[in-house]
Amino acid sequence: MQIRKSATKPPENGLSAAKLLTESGQKVVVLEARDRVGGRIFTTRNKNVKYVDLGGAYVGPTQNRILRLSKEMGLETYKVNEIERLVYYVKGKSYPFKGPFPPMWNPFAYMDYNNLWRTLDDLGKEIPVDAPWNAPHAEQWDKLTMQQLIDKYCWTKVAKHFATLFVNVNVTSEPHEVSALWFLWYVKQCGGTTRIFSTTNGGQERKFVGGSGQICERLMSHLGDCVKLQKPVIRIDQTQDTVVVETLDHEEFEAKYVISAIPPALSVKIHHEPPLPTLRNQLIQRVPMGSVIKCMVYYKENFWRKKDYCGSMIIQDEESPIGLTLDDTKPDGSVPAIIGFILARKARRLVNLTKEARKQKICEIYAKVLESEEALHPVHYEEKNWCEEQYSGGCYTAYFPPGIMTQYGKILREPFQKIYFAGTETATQWSGYMEGAVQAGERAAREILYEMGKISECEIWRDEPASLDVPAFPIKTTFWERNLPSVSGCLKIFGWSTFLTSAAAVGLFAYKKGLLRKN
Repeated sequence: MQIRKSATKPPENGLSAAKLLTESGQKVVVLEARDRVGGRIFTTRNKNVKYVDLGGAYVGPTQNRILRLSKEMGLETYKVNEIERLVYYVKGKSYPFKGPFPPMWNPFAYMDYNNLWRTLDDLGKEIPVDAPWNAPHAEQWDKLTMQQLIDKYCWTKVAKHFATLFVNVNVTSEPHEVSALWFLWYVKQCGGTTRIFSTTNGGQERKFVGGSGQICERLMSHLGDCVKLQKPVIRIDQTQDTVVVETLDHEEFEAKYVISAIPPALSVKIHHEPPLPTLRNQLIQRVPMGSVIKCMVYYKENFWRKKDYCGSMIIQDEESPIGLTLDDTKPDGSVPAIIGFILARKARRLVNLTKEARKQKICEIYAKVLESEEALHPVHYEEKNWCEEQYSGGCYTAYFPPGIMTQYGKILREPFQKIYFAGTETATQWSGYMEGAVQAGERAAREILYEMGKISECEIWRDEPASLDVPAFPIKTTFWERNLPSVSGCLKIFGWSTFLTSAAAVGLFAYKKGLLRKN
């Protein structure tokens, strides 16, 4: 039996917690269920790909903790290619564009899109990132699904379909599955609709040279022998003076404190003595994981760049397995690849196909969107189905169905005796991302240091200095983006008789001013 002052459980949030505790003079042991560290961060290596991030990969401005930690570990970032044009594929046609969102030529659709993004951001302003259940309209919004919110604010089918894709891409679940309160909070704590969805100046701006898995691998090397692989925890006993943690191979570890850094739903795999408090026991049964399959298609050359395409595609087509793509070519230009995401309902629909069949479907849609025969002839294919991972349960993160956030949300970070909780789901900035994992792990570690009398309570939550290497630029909006009326607003102002004329005039004026770009 090994005795330690603190014990943590995976993945990166556990490792970041262990690092902070070790540097504060505490002895730790990290128990990792898998035969590797990283959890939902997973970099694999082979001769065909050099390296590829099959799990968490992207980092961008305002994600200052993961940028600081990765720099400490000696990693460098590079920008995801967005020099050339993006492609928006809808109703069987491809429309090249620049910017975070595809422009709309149809004035009705433009007003609808613009009002949707503006509304999501405006509603989010009411929500405290550290306590969304305390928002003025929390009860009301938590009873709504995002589908109901979309139907309330969107008039056009094209805007409704894009809003569905927006939810799919960001939280790998369906609008009818998630609470409007939770989703509004999620977008808000990631910096708003533009920041969360953008590549340049957004959440997907950069990747790590050599892969994000190196962060966890180097943390493990930094921590040394205290990291134990293939040690799934099956029991936590707090009935004695110390906490006893038992693993699947029946090895026991004693600790003064435990940090649990696993998705909430996986807690049902662990027997607790005494039993978990009522509300936490209920919570862990009510927050499922999202569904996603990450797919990387490799080509002899990045032919899309020759067509003035950067590799980013937004695909709005129910028959397409892929909803969003990004260029995944290495920063030195080698190993040309496109990464795509099979999301939510489509992941569940296609999970029973063979790997070869999924690859074929993906190549076929890429050929249509990029209008290129070359897309049909990849040289290699990699994929990762996160739905089958028993120690993750899915990806990217746990989501909150309607009614759960207001009833159980405040339990998320609440310690249970000597157990502290540090999954990325407990973060208040970039929850669901690597940044959220680091924030959660370090916050839980400081909670223990405070309990031990090592730091003051005001030091538990610390602001992180802005990264100098990856600066954040303000999200700018135009006058028309701020003031253009919604479709319903136009109806109220002008009435049906003049609405068509007014909408057409607005569309023509905006187009001439360069606010709209013809696709």
